[in-house]
Amino acid sequence: MNNVTSVSELPFSQQKLIELNAEDGFTSLVDGFNRACDKFADRPAYTCLGQTLSFQEIEQLSRQFGCYLVEHCGLVQGDRVAVQLPNINQFPIAIWGILRAGLVVVNTNPLYTAREQLHQFNDSGAKVLVVLSDLLPLTEQVVPQTGVEMVIATSAIDLLQPQPLPASSLAQIVSFTDALAKGAGKQLPVISSTMADVAVLQYTGGTTGPSKGAILSHGNIFGGQRMSKLSVDFSDEAVPDLLIAPMPLYHVFGFTMNAVGGFVGGSHSVLIPNARDIDSMVTTMKQHQLTTMTGITTLLQGLMRHPQFDDIDFSRLKGIVVGGAALVKEVGDEWEARTGAKVFEGYGLSETTAVLSCNGPDKSRLGTVGLPMLYQDVKLIDAEGNSVATGERGEICTRGAHVMQGYWNRPDATAEAIDGDGWFRTGDIGLMAEDGMLSIVDRLKDMVIVSGFNVYPNEIEDVVYGHGDIIECAVVGVADDRTGEAVKLFVVSTNPDLSEQQVKDFCREQLTAYKVPKYVAFMDELPKSPVGKILRRELRD
Repeated sequence: MNNVTSVSELPFSQQKLIELNAEDGFTSLVDGFNRACDKFADRPAYTCLGQTLSFQEIEQLSRQFGCYLVEHCGLVQGDRVAVQLPNINQFPIAIWGILRAGLVVVNTNPLYTAREQLHQFNDSGAKVLVVLSDLLPLTEQVVPQTGVEMVIATSAIDLLQPQPLPASSLAQIVSFTDALAKGAGKQLPVISSTMADVAVLQYTGGTTGPSKGAILSHGNIFGGQRMSKLSVDFSDEAVPDLLIAPMPLYHVFGFTMNAVGGFVGGSHSVLIPNARDIDSMVTTMKQHQLTTMTGITTLLQGLMRHPQFDDIDFSRLKGIVVGGAALVKEVGDEWEARTGAKVFEGYGLSETTAVLSCNGPDKSRLGTVGLPMLYQDVKLIDAEGNSVATGERGEICTRGAHVMQGYWNRPDATAEAIDGDGWFRTGDIGLMAEDGMLSIVDRLKDMVIVSGFNVYPNEIEDVVYGHGDIIECAVVGVADDRTGEAVKLFVVSTNPDLSEQQVKDFCREQLTAYKVPKYVAFMDELPKSPVGKILRRELRD
């Protein structure tokens, strides 16, 4: 049997991974890490809180951390380690140490409640937890109810000035710096990780029940990053990229972009520990000539409202990519006018390793999420699973190397999401134009049905954002005796005199009657996730 025949018999996702990996020939993400450390040894890799670590230093420190996990925690290949840290230099040290030891990263939101932590730690079976010292009071309540055997705690400034470990009721706890010291001078055991091995459990937001762990293999993460680079690339081989990294590294977007992709590509990532602290972020941005950045619309709005925003040096900025929520035209236009660089909206999910489609320098159109990235198949389907015609709405489906292996311990949910041919159903309703540009109409579960008519919140929100007095808005469906559901609009306005009727009248000028909000509620601010995404589920509650 020849090679062409054997490859053609592989699942579609594996075929695409082979094509994507043809140039690099990586055996795993660790192989990519090793090559980056050799090639870029003395280059800066990460900067945070005034401290810069080179690729060589990340190699050394992550090796020490991996040795500690293996020799002192007794972990074996495939064991899970939960990482509950903000964007600080300890994060890349920890996750690369975990991966180099053949272990699995469980990304954990530092803002999780006790209930959310209990679910995630028990569901993942994590044996070790790496956590910020500030969170220990809650950690002490949670860990005894889980299978976590060792807690590694760190202060944000430990790498600058080691801090004493806080007094704790936990039986097994060690400081991050002590763990590094115990792993010093040792060699990691030879681990033969492959692209098929699990690298990360990336838990979803849990908007429709307990969060599920998307199983991302080494191949998924490499494939997604390679698809992104080949489809939308701002980099210049002669000039190393400097990435401002406000997106949380525990979030799939920040993890794949800055913790993994940027590192393997030789980029310098400046980590932003708290993107909600706009003062601190602007101060940091003034100290570095950024070439690109990732974020979401609300972050851009916050930055541009800062009085020192125009003092930032944007002369090297080539463009930024936003995701997580629709890009508002006015925000994109203002950003470009003030920085000289375009904003490119992209689209991806935890289950697709943060990639699926993106606008880019070669082709961009506001109101779309761009062209589907290369090396995948994309289709839109109706409720019966049939492909819809170009220009018609349908659920977006994709298959390729970027699609997760499934949901951890959830074969039922996996079977619902991924069919036998590898097609993943995103749950997002989209529309494909004649030229291939993809638009997101809405989330399937966010759609409001008024008297049998489908109403898409994004359509109404786009109209409302055109009102000069409204800076934020969100639409949800509420129960209605007459129409089944009714549209309720939440707004944040700069005009205290703006009335509910004025907002309705404004909508009525541009929307058909059943789409006009029946209720309008004014708020000081809308509930948001840690990455700034508006939480419609909280508005429904």
